[in-house]
Amino acid sequence: MNQGKYIFSQLTDFLPKIKFDWLVKKYEGNKYVKKFTCWNHLLVMIFAQLTQRESLRDLVSTLNAHKSKFNRLGFGEAVTRSNLSKANEQREARIFEEMAVYLAQEAREYRIGSVSEDSFYEGSVYAFDSTTVSLSLQIFWWSRLHHDKGAVKMHTLYDVKTDIPSFFVITNGDVHDSKVMHLIPYEQGALYIFDRGYMNTAQLCLIKRIGAFFVVRECTLSNKSAQLGPQLS
Repeated sequence: MNQGKYIFSQLTDFLPKIKFDWLVKKYEGNKYVKKFTCWNHLLVMIFAQLTQRESLRDLVSTLNAHKSKFNRLGFGEAVTRSNLSKANEQREARIFEEMAVYLAQEAREYRIGSVSEDSFYEGSVYAFDSTTVSLSLQIFWWSRLHHDKGAVKMHTLYDVKTDIPSFFVITNGDVHDSKVMHLIPYEQGALYIFDRGYMNTAQLCLIKRIGAFFVVRECTLSNKSAQLGPQLS
């Protein structure tokens, strides 16, 4: 019989539970909760991501095969499809959003010391792009993108040198990519890389005014070149 910690438990031991508990208290996430706490919820959803579960039914079926290990894995005793569905629908999302932002910041600070100085650019380098996540209109009726499709967009600012996202925001699927450029926390001296969907001259001028740099694909039919400004030299 295995007497040591499960690999999943070893991975989640790195999570700053004190910080998470503070966020739960801040948003009263465990108010009126008897069994399935926010911490249980977080660990179950992390397990879902790591094992690439595709639905709540798929997730619960997989978990039920390990029901005797629930407490040792940190899932609690009340992991059911109805509890998960209710928690996903009603629990304050900002608890998990702020936890994700905190973890990204911690990971970047940890990685900075190990980043190689052998780079084409001395300062910070960021790439900004979006990913469309398709959703069912029967459930997420508010996410209508076209007549028969629903979606949201995740816009991510990726720190190229540390290989870690530094900023992300979720919008409706019909929001044009350039409409979120003003939300980016620009840094003086940093280099920002954009696709042609971000050819927003007002925002690009803002980057220049704060003393940062940008590269963006030229929005032309030929689409053969890139626009650089201001000059890196």
